[in-house]
Amino acid sequence: MNDFSTTLKTWRAARRYSQLELAMQADISARHLSFLETGRARPSREMVVRLGEALELPLDARNQMLTDAGFAVRYDARDWNDEAMAPIRSAVSRQLDRHMPYPGLAVDRRWTIRQANPAAIALFAPFGVGVGGSLLDLMMSDILQQVVENWPEVAHQASLRLRTESAAQGGIPEFTEAIRYLTAAAASHEPASSPVMPTILKMGDQRLSMFATISQFGTPQDLFLDDLKIELYYPIDEATAQLFERLAAN
Repeated sequence: MNDFSTTLKTWRAARRYSQLELAMQADISARHLSFLETGRARPSREMVVRLGEALELPLDARNQMLTDAGFAVRYDARDWNDEAMAPIRSAVSRQLDRHMPYPGLAVDRRWTIRQANPAAIALFAPFGVGVGGSLLDLMMSDILQQVVENWPEVAHQASLRLRTESAAQGGIPEFTEAIRYLTAAAASHEPASSPVMPTILKMGDQRLSMFATISQFGTPQDLFLDDLKIELYYPIDEATAQLFERLAAN
């Protein structure tokens, strides 16, 4: 069995498709798919692209499938500061700026902060994390346990998100330790009684209660953008809203 066959079979199993289901999704015969998985047939470049789309693979996995099949990669991985990324940076800045006075930031695949508005910078500054810093490292530090009032619940939700993102990408090694750490911290968690699980921070005599929305680019054709997520934080009560306004003002 060649590398492409192994990769295809592994991803089909990860997506929980039978051969018949994937064949129908890719509009090919189950017999041809079986031949591809056993190495009895070699795929064309178009077939590899079609199967990657049918499996809804991340772009780097589609590149890997193309490489395994003997073809050149299709998707680039531009630097965030590349000239071609200028309209993307502008769009992210516009969204983050318009979210003021509430915190907003953009994080990459490994939860590194790539861009943040002033409110987010003020929010994370006490933890020593800014643009270029790692939220994943922060999650595994002892700091949050001391200041997050509902830490077991937050740790539980964070571990679920890491598992989901890792599974979607076919496994992210950097997440393994964090998932183990957060799962242990969440051993005593209780279900939330509110519509969303808030993060409640106690910082001195101040108490912030907030929740987040997460969005991604809808039509990425670049490896970096395929993983970029924009997180916008909102207050869950009026006291937090006023505190955010004061943080932004300062």
